[in-house]
Amino acid sequence: MVLSLNLYQTVAVAVLVYYLGDILKKKISFFQKYCIPAPVIGGIIFALLALVLNITGFLTFEMDETMKNVFQTLFFTSVGYTASLKLLKKGGLQVLIFVGVATLIVIGQNLLGVGTALLFGLEPLMGLCVGSISMVGGHGTSASFGPLLENLGVTGAYTVSIAAATFGLVMGGLIGGPIAKTLISKKNLSSDVREDINHIDSFTEENMHKHPNTPEYLKAFSMLFLAAGLGTIISALIEKTGLTFPSYIGAMLAAALMRNLSDVTKKFSVMEDVVSTLGNISLTLFLSLALMSLRLWELASLAIPMIVMLTIQTIFMGLFAYFITFNFMGKDYEAAVMSSASCGFGMGAVPNAIANMQTITDIYGSAPKAFFIVPLVGSLFIDFINGFVLTIFMNLLK
Repeated sequence: MVLSLNLYQTVAVAVLVYYLGDILKKKISFFQKYCIPAPVIGGIIFALLALVLNITGFLTFEMDETMKNVFQTLFFTSVGYTASLKLLKKGGLQVLIFVGVATLIVIGQNLLGVGTALLFGLEPLMGLCVGSISMVGGHGTSASFGPLLENLGVTGAYTVSIAAATFGLVMGGLIGGPIAKTLISKKNLSSDVREDINHIDSFTEENMHKHPNTPEYLKAFSMLFLAAGLGTIISALIEKTGLTFPSYIGAMLAAALMRNLSDVTKKFSVMEDVVSTLGNISLTLFLSLALMSLRLWELASLAIPMIVMLTIQTIFMGLFAYFITFNFMGKDYEAAVMSSASCGFGMGAVPNAIANMQTITDIYGSAPKAFFIVPLVGSLFIDFINGFVLTIFMNLLK
């Protein structure tokens, strides 16, 4: 039997999935101790239920993914509004360092993927499917590069890439929190910012008077959709170059343009604080939708070599975040937060990286530099880097 959920029903289930994860996180010390995001907890539980129902042949879910794409775009649009050139000047060097760290992740994942594929006697190009195509690239890059590799004669490249991206999405959310928590506890790190500007639930008696009213929320909501609408035009122009970009890039660029026009002209405000709140809400719902729609039975079709290769990638990412990201980014609290984030976007999803960081900062305090650097690198530069590196690997191996 197939149960089809329409747009409203799908979002309603996503809300329930989030609150299930939130309740379990509060009740079960393991989740709290290792900073596992609530959408990941609830989403995996739902995905496991869907797996059992699918395997037994009892029920298969079909969900409307329209709002998942909308929430994803709104979140990245809110991130675009933080891309102030004034802030870029302040954190420019660290942005460049993190770009270098991200590049090392991409190269390392592909070297591991190709190397382990050769050890198992598989087509070397198949190693890219469990390399940065699926790990850093996620489902979007997998859907783009999978068919391309199949055209080059790599049978099953698309299926393996999508399955590996699914695995990465889960593991990226699971390992980021524990790594950051271990670094913070072991090295006795703390936030330099006393108030947590990223916590969307901090409606205390003191700040209620500062809370925006309905017209301000309407303005912020309008700012998001204005940038998203303009972004569709920008994305259409980018596509004419023949290059492959995530669908939300246009919206991010439009929001960044509006933010910097605001900074320069002083003629209007982008309502950054309210936009950020709406963006965080969108992120939470997007992650719930993404995790609960995981098709875990696709992992069952992977051969043992593929499972081994994915396990090696997970170990690599954890060690890289702990030893390389943390040390290169300054060995402080912000670096620990960015270590958790590198696990998120390094295994398939920038929203997962942000969720990892939010979970850490909700407990230990704000990390404003991390929240600026990671979305900027993870959402913009990493796609260019990954595409360039993959093109080199493909031409060398084909």
